[in-house]
Amino acid sequence: MIDRVRILIVEDDAALASGIARILQGEGHAVDVMARGEEAVLGARQERFDTIILDVGLPGIDGFEVLRRLRAADDRTPVLILTARDALDDRVRGLDLGADDYMAKPFAMPELAARVRALVRRSQAQTGPRVVHGPLVMDTLARRAQLAGQPLDLAAREWAVLEVLLARVEKIVSKEAIIQAVASWGEELTTNAIEVYVSRLRSKLEPAGLKIRTVRGFGYMLEEFKGDSAG
Repeated sequence: MIDRVRILIVEDDAALASGIARILQGEGHAVDVMARGEEAVLGARQERFDTIILDVGLPGIDGFEVLRRLRAADDRTPVLILTARDALDDRVRGLDLGADDYMAKPFAMPELAARVRALVRRSQAQTGPRVVHGPLVMDTLARRAQLAGQPLDLAAREWAVLEVLLARVEKIVSKEAIIQAVASWGEELTTNAIEVYVSRLRSKLEPAGLKIRTVRGFGYMLEEFKGDSAG
């Protein structure tokens, strides 16, 4: 079983964005779609994405400015820029600002999907497969976890929920965001199901001092490990 891949599409053409999303979701990826540059900058700060597909011609701040802000904030997420413009200067400008690849509209969807797969491989090579949080060690490639040096048995959905929380330690993650991140496992998920998975995770993690806090009315937060399992 491979890691779930999360992709952000920033495109104000709703029909095109929907078509790209369907193709990528068909490959098993979790996909977020935003139509404005300001949304994209904020979203990239709050979530971790494996790849961003960024249209240049956005309302408000354009794709170039989005890219500039991402790189200025030291966000190294691979970015594929989309442009309807044929001018070489635009492509050069995007690459100079830190884009990893570009495609000119119109483009073939299979080629876009192949370009995204290449960028995802680059993203995963950068981040590496090992995640450490206090006594918890997760090897996301081998799909193995250890807690305080002992094997940690996690069901697939428990693993997926924990990955979402680990990506945003000390930040509130809504139940809806968790559902969105793990929904393409197949079955339709409800907020009640998420509560069950979080409860199971707590029973496995809390003896080692890892705490998942419920923030009523908002969602859940994985707390920083304090090094003390008492209480």
